[in-house]
Amino acid sequence: MGHDRTTRGRVLGRGVEAWEGAAEDTVSDRRWAGDVRAAAFCSLALFLLVTLVDLANGTLDAVRAGLWATLSALLYVILHPVRVTAGPGWLAVRGLLRGRHVCTGLLTAVRHEPGVAARLILSDSLGNRVQLDPKVLAENPLLLHRLDAGARDAKQRGLLRTGTEVLGGLSARLDAEGARGVFEASDLR
Repeated sequence: MGHDRTTRGRVLGRGVEAWEGAAEDTVSDRRWAGDVRAAAFCSLALFLLVTLVDLANGTLDAVRAGLWATLSALLYVILHPVRVTAGPGWLAVRGLLRGRHVCTGLLTAVRHEPGVAARLILSDSLGNRVQLDPKVLAENPLLLHRLDAGARDAKQRGLLRTGTEVLGGLSARLDAEGARGVFEASDLR
């Protein structure tokens, strides 16, 4: 396989290749940048608020300012959203410190863990595993389309044995919400 500037391929293992060449082939979460700004704003607002309260009380010193800065930085780390990107044959989830990816054409399992913080867990035959919020896929139809296309390939190969109903449910819900939006926009009910 040749590596050049236009079609950089990355071998992920066992001859599976994920293409990272063209920017139009990569799809990412549309709300990620706004969520990062919101996390930074909340952290900065906390720092300013507690610093002003401390300053008004006359108790602000270097140690307390350092404590408030550490607390604000910790809040940012907690609130920092993961970035979900997908391309032909792969889906990646990148947090603040590390990133993980799966080959969607080699998916073996898709699980949904319901709860307050619902999670979608994807595993591939190479041993890779990612966790993401299903709302990210519902809010980004192109990400869901990339995942669905890879899952269909994995199912045709006989690799994906569990979880097709989970992805089908997400796709059906997205289609229903899209149809509802069209009907409401056209005043049809």
